[in-house]
Amino acid sequence: MTDPNDSLSVALFSEIFMADQLARSRLGRALPKGMELSHFSVLNHLARTGAEKTPAQLAKTFHVTRGAMTNTLHKLERAGHVHIRPDWDDARRKMVAISPAGRQACERAFQAVAPIVAEVVQAIGPDKVRAALPVLREVRARLDEEK
Repeated sequence: MTDPNDSLSVALFSEIFMADQLARSRLGRALPKGMELSHFSVLNHLARTGAEKTPAQLAKTFHVTRGAMTNTLHKLERAGHVHIRPDWDDARRKMVAISPAGRQACERAFQAVAPIVAEVVQAIGPDKVRAALPVLREVRARLDEEK
């Protein structure tokens, strides 16, 4: 016998996965040439926090491997969007900070994706979006504690 909660679970996660895929595709196409969604995410995080981070901290924040984060950071460094320096207290670690060019690139990317996000929120309705946020946050929190 099938548990009715199973179909609810499948429907919830199917919608989350499809929305994620569609959002990544649409926003990725809107980003400035050469910028990937992962680049924008890291730049946006560094710009918002205003603090240097280690590659390990960034990898943990974005739930990716250190190798994947290192790859992203090298691309951002080559583009001049981040500065990577040795940690003065522990030479084995590195510290990452957003550069002025990175802030500009982040702002251009934000200006490119903001209208898409705003259009979706407006079409759905701000009240419905506000109502959905607590549920989505709880799903994220539950998945995060399962690490």
